Amino acid sequence: MDSPAQHLDRDEPPSPSGQAAPSRSGVSGDGTAADGTAGEGTAREGTAREGAAGSDAALAGGPEAPAAAVEEAGEGPAGADGGAAGRDAEGAEVSEGVEVGRLRGWSLRHPVLRDAGLLLVVCLIALVLLNAFVVQPFGIPSGSMEGTLAIGDRVLVNKLAYDGSPVRRGDIVVFDGHGSFVDDDQDTGGGGLIHRAAALLGLASTDDGETFVKRVIGVGGDTVVCCDARHRITVDGVPLDESSYLFPGDAPSTEPFSIKVPEGRLFVLGDHRSDSADSRAHLGDPGGGFVPVGKVIGRVDWIVLPREHWRHLTRPAAFAVLDAELRKGAGGGKRS
Repeated sequence: MDSPAQHLDRDEPPSPSGQAAPSRSGVSGDGTAADGTAGEGTAREGTAREGAAGSDAALAGGPEAPAAAVEEAGEGPAGADGGAAGRDAEGAEVSEGVEVGRLRGWSLRHPVLRDAGLLLVVCLIALVLLNAFVVQPFGIPSGSMEGTLAIGDRVLVNKLAYDGSPVRRGDIVVFDGHGSFVDDDQDTGGGGLIHRAAALLGLASTDDGETFVKRVIGVGGDTVVCCDARHRITVDGVPLDESSYLFPGDAPSTEPFSIKVPEGRLFVLGDHRSDSADSRAHLGDPGGGFVPVGKVIGRVDWIVLPREHWRHLTRPAAFAVLDAELRKGAGGGKRS
């Protein structure tokens, strides 16, 4: 039986005079291991000492056995796969970090978002300017104008309606009640910063205790009386037919009055007369219940919400008849 050394070196004849055979790696025998560095030699010497059985198994198994041994040491295909998996995981983490960085960069610097933000600012500025100078939405919180405006209606107030034109009888107006319905020094709590911001954004309502919506019945110089023998309000002696807009079942007024409207002032009533605190309720107040023309915010021209109430509001025909009679001088009236 051959020795283990003969099996490992079977292709190399023994060296004469007992000297070590030349190294396969071309390194001369100088006391180091035959296959390379000292560390590698130490490992291989340990392997050789495992005995003849291990050597025979390695030779008998052919090229696959060494490969299996290398795999067990973590240096074969399995070890390579593990290393590749680790490198893939590290690469995935790096890739994920890059993607997060890209997303953050997109959210902060992407031109689409920058342009969208700029467009939003421009729209807000345009909305504020539109509400401040042209048209402003208002909500109707009470039933004082029922018959024409319902609770919860959203209306558009035309702020340019009286730019160079006088307020006319029959118009529905939104006005600031200071000096007429509200004392100038009275704090209603409705004119705060939040309300003003809401007004600028078109979210204002007439329930702030300072803003009101009513119909103009008399203008400066008119004498308004309730009522004639047929229970009609008269303006300078000319009767006014209010049947087209009064709340069903309401009388023009259950309170008799006779007033003369000062110049530059307005006498206003709600269409739901039995549920309206209008000029009649303030006749004894310092302002007499007469609204200064300069306090008019604008004319109500449209109901826009809810959708089923959407319509354009026009001046009732009865006021055109009244104007025509007053121009003719009927009842002593001399103005239109």
